[in-house]
Amino acid sequence: MAHVRIVRETPLPAAEAWQRLTDWEQHGAVVPLTRVTVTTPPPTAAGTLFVARTGTDRIGFDDPMEVVAWQPPRRCRLVKRGRIVKGWAEIEVRALGADASVVEWREELHVRGVPALADPVLALAGRLMFTWTIKGLLKKGS
Repeated sequence: MAHVRIVRETPLPAAEAWQRLTDWEQHGAVVPLTRVTVTTPPPTAAGTLFVARTGTDRIGFDDPMEVVAWQPPRRCRLVKRGRIVKGWAEIEVRALGADASVVEWREELHVRGVPALADPVLALAGRLMFTWTIKGLLKKGS
């Protein structure tokens, strides 16, 4: 499995950073060619299911995920349950005083058909994509 770990400070208070990072549909607004659909009723909790559809109408894949741990506004864990992408992700938010916080995003990925030998490349691609995602979600004024 490819391992990804990103730590980023933000001038947002922890509660606001948490809200932005766990607004699942909003991930689709910042990840290119991706649309996210939550398939269970709100609010988010352990057991919430959603699908990230990446690609175009004809070419793409679904990345179904389940929230398996939900401890707002501090930590959540997702399990990827797709045929193509397997693994998990954890998002943690910690306050740095009243007006700032630090985000830690950890992920382990396995893409069906991709040999373990390619894990360093997959990890690099994951770091780039998830850094882009975090930056977009935490952008001031969003």
